[in-house]
Amino acid sequence: MPSLKIMASVLMVVDMRKLFIIILMISQLTGLSAYSGIHTTHDARMAWWRKARFGMFIHWGLYAIPAGEWRGKIIPGVGEWIMAHAQIPVDQYEPLKKKFNPVNFNAERWVKLAKQAGVKYIVITTKHHDGFCLFDSKYTDYDIMSTPFKRDIMKELSDACHRNGIKIGWYYSIMDWHHPDYLPRHKWDKRPADNASYDRYIKYVKNQLTGLLTNYGKISILWFDGGWEHKASEHHAAEIIALARKLQSDIIINDRLGIPEDFGTPEQEIPATGIPGRDWETCMTMNDTWGYKKSDNNWKSSQDLIRKLIEIASKGGNYLLNVGPTALGEIPEPSVERLKAIGHWLKINGESIYGTKASPFPKLPWGRCTQKELYSGKTRLYFHVFRWPEDGKLVVPGLKNRVKSTYLLGDPKRKKLRITRKKESIVINVPPQPLDKAVTVVEVDIVGG
Repeated sequence: MPSLKIMASVLMVVDMRKLFIIILMISQLTGLSAYSGIHTTHDARMAWWRKARFGMFIHWGLYAIPAGEWRGKIIPGVGEWIMAHAQIPVDQYEPLKKKFNPVNFNAERWVKLAKQAGVKYIVITTKHHDGFCLFDSKYTDYDIMSTPFKRDIMKELSDACHRNGIKIGWYYSIMDWHHPDYLPRHKWDKRPADNASYDRYIKYVKNQLTGLLTNYGKISILWFDGGWEHKASEHHAAEIIALARKLQSDIIINDRLGIPEDFGTPEQEIPATGIPGRDWETCMTMNDTWGYKKSDNNWKSSQDLIRKLIEIASKGGNYLLNVGPTALGEIPEPSVERLKAIGHWLKINGESIYGTKASPFPKLPWGRCTQKELYSGKTRLYFHVFRWPEDGKLVVPGLKNRVKSTYLLGDPKRKKLRITRKKESIVINVPPQPLDKAVTVVEVDIVGG
């Protein structure tokens, strides 16, 4: 049996990058993140994200041209999946790149709209499942530089984000219906697969990711998708993640490569109790589609979107709200209206969302709660009232702590509200009408937590 001294010497000469990959591979087998035991490193890179609470998702690509229709027929399903849902062969779909010319795209305008909406970070589809790249890629001519537009959209958007203090993140699909080496083939794709090599495709992925993480400055998030057709080991997830962290050491990575990594990604739903002990982010559409679909007018109301943001924050998660720009590069007006409404509400009530933690109450009958730790052992509670009490008495059940002060967050005069205690509850005497019809916030400072 080797001595401990010899073993220590061997460990000292191990290539740390290889050791890093080994740790990541172990994480696949155990089902644990490779960083689950390195809390300081994980917490350090997640610190800004946990404070942000609100991000913008952008789904954009060639699918914005058909906009949900193919050969005169409305295709069921989400817009960005039209190639699969309409079973369009590659040789018929690929020519769309010659029509992609978003002359009204203005990165600065997009980012300023995001900032007006109160968004803290943007995640955009650099490559979706159809394989088309919105960036200048050295490894394919199926990219933005082969379109009439001939401008690197990712460069313009990342530069605009950096100028305006918005974090930028890349969505990247592992699944690729266009690349000849991607496997498995779908039934509607009749191209021969005899000479295809999935390992060769993964090399292509690594090359593209290397460009995306070296040519655009600071990238804060890597948001993978489409990995469900393979095991993590088959698309070399550990190696891809190691490469990403080598190029951008504090980048935040989601869980859709088959490895848990930094945060979970529930889609179109808000977990009933959040995901305790886990960072998570709900991604959601404003209507029923991610990519632009002109026939989809089933828009959620601004009030509903604001309340979903509150619901998610009250459970300790982030909200990644989607927009699907048109083929001309315009964010649809219904999306613009809703983003501005959310931003107006956040301008007044943002402190009840940004930098908050999950509610200490398992349930409130009239709304939701977020909280912040204050100095000297105090805690600030933000009660988001969805149903304003008709009798003017807001009952907070189970609050035993001594209350220091309370007022309406949107009240510029900060007029204190009268409080009485009823057994193990407090009763806050509020005005007859709420300040904001969407949601009015009551701020309460208490002793302790």
